[in-house]
Amino acid sequence: MKLSTLSLFLAVAAIGAPTPPEALVAEIVAGNPELQFYRDEIAAARAGALLAGSRPPPELSLEAGRKRVRDAGFAAEGTAWAVSVSQTFEWPGRLALRKAVANHDIALAELGLARFEAALTARARTLAFGLHAATARAAAAREVADRYAALKEIFLARDPGGLTPLLETRVIEAQELALQRRATDAALAVQTALTELNQLRGTAADTPLAITPTALKFNSAPSTETLLAAARENHFDFRAKKLELEQQGYAVQLARGEGRPAFTVSPYLSQEKAGERETVAGVGLSLPLPLGDRPRATSELAEARRRQAETAVRLAERELEREVLATAAAYVARQGEITRWAPDSESKFREAAALADRHYRLGAVPLATYVELQNAYLDAIESLLATESEALEAALRLEQITGLKLNLVEAAP
Repeated sequence: MKLSTLSLFLAVAAIGAPTPPEALVAEIVAGNPELQFYRDEIAAARAGALLAGSRPPPELSLEAGRKRVRDAGFAAEGTAWAVSVSQTFEWPGRLALRKAVANHDIALAELGLARFEAALTARARTLAFGLHAATARAAAAREVADRYAALKEIFLARDPGGLTPLLETRVIEAQELALQRRATDAALAVQTALTELNQLRGTAADTPLAITPTALKFNSAPSTETLLAAARENHFDFRAKKLELEQQGYAVQLARGEGRPAFTVSPYLSQEKAGERETVAGVGLSLPLPLGDRPRATSELAEARRRQAETAVRLAERELEREVLATAAAYVARQGEITRWAPDSESKFREAAALADRHYRLGAVPLATYVELQNAYLDAIESLLATESEALEAALRLEQITGLKLNLVEAAP
């Protein structure tokens, strides 16, 4: 297999030793501040599970007052008080259902963290390559623009006479202007990639950063059957939809139990002293009556949500299959293009452009050939880098979709 052209000349974009791409990715994943949001989400879900699995605390009620009794001219007055403790109990099974629903919230939060880490890793690798590619394009555009600038100075110094030298001067000036814009656009792309990388690292946006140039090798992808089978097991969105369906199933069972609501037991003790002492002890029981349409409406609502979750799972599976097939096809196509490149394609184009520059100055190459070779050099470099970028993005996306370490892109020895 032929190696990619990532060994393209890399203009140093920062002062200091270049950072290897994998070290940069590890730094971003370890220190990204947004990760704390997902960790807090997991902590909140676990706290919710503790609440769902515990009974409400008992309630203590105290009453105190004065009692006056009048009977056939007899009057007495004294203290009256009462104390009771109330505890609410769920019917068997309902507490377990509530805990199961809450445990699915934990699983969904953990899945969200894993999905973000995978997406962050892929984005960091894509940006690292994007910074290198933009720097390489900027260097190539600046190289050709400098050639045109040097030629323009030569033509202007000669004070050319005649129509042909004048027209050639104008062609050189026009090409220089176009190349200056091309170089500026590439420099802006470098700045954009650098800013996003620094934000992911949690550092100042203008922090200098240089990335070690690394040659990459693009390996063959597994069969689509293998990719689809892995995606059905590991795809983040599909797994989340299945978890939500399971959670909604528990919610349906919980709603159907609304006909057996929680009940409250209240032991109490009261005493009245007005001439004589009267003490009462007993146990109270209270429960809401499941009358009206509320229990049925609650059950129907939960069942409708469950049917929606089933539909969401089916749609997610269809989207999963479409995404796997499209991404795999994109990777195979780009990887096929890369294997058709000659190992020294980049150096050949650069040498041809430099050779045309030397011989044009000697008068051995016409202006049309010179311009065509300079533009062909830049177009080829941009095409090679764009193809590698698209192949890398497709490879990283396949790893996210399937949850497998496919090693489709690795550093070449």
